[in-house]
Amino acid sequence: MSHPLHDSTVPHRPFAQVDVFSSEPFRGNPLAVVLDAQGLATEQMQQFANWTNLSETTFLFPPNHPEADYRVRIFTGHEEFPFAGHPTLGSAHAWLAAGGRPRIENVVVQECAAGLIRVREEGSRLAFAAPPMTRTGPVDKPLMQQIMAALGLERTAVRDASWLVNGPSWIGLLLDSADRVLSLNPNFEALGELKVGVIGPYLHGGQADYEVRTFIPGDAAPEDPITGSFNAGAAQWLIGGGRAPDSYVAAQGTVLGRAGRVFVQREGDETWIGGDVASRVTGTVSL
Repeated sequence: MSHPLHDSTVPHRPFAQVDVFSSEPFRGNPLAVVLDAQGLATEQMQQFANWTNLSETTFLFPPNHPEADYRVRIFTGHEEFPFAGHPTLGSAHAWLAAGGRPRIENVVVQECAAGLIRVREEGSRLAFAAPPMTRTGPVDKPLMQQIMAALGLERTAVRDASWLVNGPSWIGLLLDSADRVLSLNPNFEALGELKVGVIGPYLHGGQADYEVRTFIPGDAAPEDPITGSFNAGAAQWLIGGGRAPDSYVAAQGTVLGRAGRVFVQREGDETWIGGDVASRVTGTVSL
C-alpha cells in the first residue's frame, strides 16, 4: 500500500528555489525552477506557477537549438513571458548547481521564446547579455497622464519616459532622484494593466548609483522585488542616450525589505546585467 502523501504514479522532478540579485540571504527575488519539465503541458506549468505564488517560475527542457545548453519556459502566476531577467539568472544557476556543463566554458547559452541568451560567470555572480528590445520610443500623453496620476507624480519630477519592451511590456520613467522613487505610493488600480518601472539617481553617493522600483498590477505581488528585464531595458535606454555611465549599480526592493543589487556593464554593443544568485531550497516536486 502506498503512503497517502506519496503517489508513485506522479513523476518526482528535481526542483530548486533560488534567491536572485542579492548577496544577503532571503533578501533577493525568489525563483522556483523545475529542472526537468519534459512531458508537462502548458496548463500544468501555468497552474504550478500560480500555486508557487512567486513572481516567476521556470521549467527547463533539453534544447531545440544546437548552440543552446537548455531551453526554458517562464511563467508568472497568470501568463508566460518570452524572456525575463531574474528567471534567466536563477535558471542558469540552478542548472549549473545541478551539474549542468555548458558547451562554452563559463558561458551558459539559454534558449527561450525570445531567442538565445548568453549568461556568463563573473566570479561569484552571473550576468546575462540584455536581448534587443522589440519596442522603444515615446509614451503618448494620455498614458503618461494615467501613469503620473497613479504614481502621484508631478511632470517636473519626470526627466524622461520610454517604452522598454524586451519580453514584458515595460514603460520606463526616469525620475529626478532616488528619494523620489522611494517615496512613491502607487495606486495599482489606477495603473490598470500597465507594467511600469521607475529609476532615479542617488544624488549624494552611497552603495548604489540608482534606485529602481517596478509595478505589475494584477500580479500576486504588484511590486516586484528585483527585476532583471526592466533593469536591462533601462540600462540600454539610459546608457544609449548618454543619461547613465557605462557601468553602474542599481538598488531595488528597498521599500519591500529586500537588498537587491543589479550590476550593469556596457561593453561595446552589449549590455550585461549581473547579480548574485544562491540556492535556498533543493529537492523534488511531484508534477
